Amino acid sequence: FYLVTNIGIFFYGATTIVGLVIEGEFKNFYKNFNVKKKISELKDHVIVCGYGRNGKQVCMELKDDNHPYMIIEKRQDIIEELKLDESNLFIDGDATEEDTLIDAGIRNAKAIITTLPEDPDNVYVVLSARELNSSITIISRASNESSVNKLKRAGANNVIMPEKIGGAHMAALVMKPDIMEFIAELTGQSSDISLTFEELSLKDISSEYVGGTIRDLDIRNKTGANIIGLRMPDGEFIINPLPETKLNKNTKLIALGDSKQITEMQKLI
Repeated sequence: FYLVTNIGIFFYGATTIVGLVIEGEFKNFYKNFNVKKKISELKDHVIVCGYGRNGKQVCMELKDDNHPYMIIEKRQDIIEELKLDESNLFIDGDATEEDTLIDAGIRNAKAIITTLPEDPDNVYVVLSARELNSSITIISRASNESSVNKLKRAGANNVIMPEKIGGAHMAALVMKPDIMEFIAELTGQSSDISLTFEELSLKDISSEYVGGTIRDLDIRNKTGANIIGLRMPDGEFIINPLPETKLNKNTKLIALGDSKQITEMQKLI
């Protein structure tokens, strides 16, 4: 009886342990399969490399705008944090490795933002991303001034130095407080006003407006939004353009308005 009982307990314990292992492995396999499936379906998404302070803020902004994004992170403590929110789509991997970028859908992505703490790692990510997708928009973080030109030569469209921007912002709050408060109001940082800047391409502009002027669009009267700038086909910016300024399909409008006004403007154009 003692022998049979112990054998039964042993097999019960072994079966339970094996079941838990297999169940855990199955769950991980199923979860990884779902992640890969979701990534394969992504298009025009943003890849965020690094989920530190800057990367987290980037993801919050993208989430607020309902823009698809995914995260690449290799630090296990942050991976555990990401797992707590099921809305986070992420890959546990090294962004400096090309295979990881490919798994993240780099070839179908609209942009990649690299916020890794070390500048050499950001340079390597920029080089790899530009090689894998020549048309992708690349935005990189830099810690040192000397790294800015290196990142641009590597293929970054924009290089941001958070510390420099933060210092300039704090100085502006002292020197030009009213202007900074006004900007905060426009961007909704200090009030419930939900004004936003929007960039609109005229590629699919209605034929009746082709070759016309800003006055012909009559956006202000029809939608309430304001055209505050233009980007011409040669890349030149025109700030506060005159109503007589002519438009063509390669022009981009920069507008200011609330979400409803911007939506109406998109329908109009």
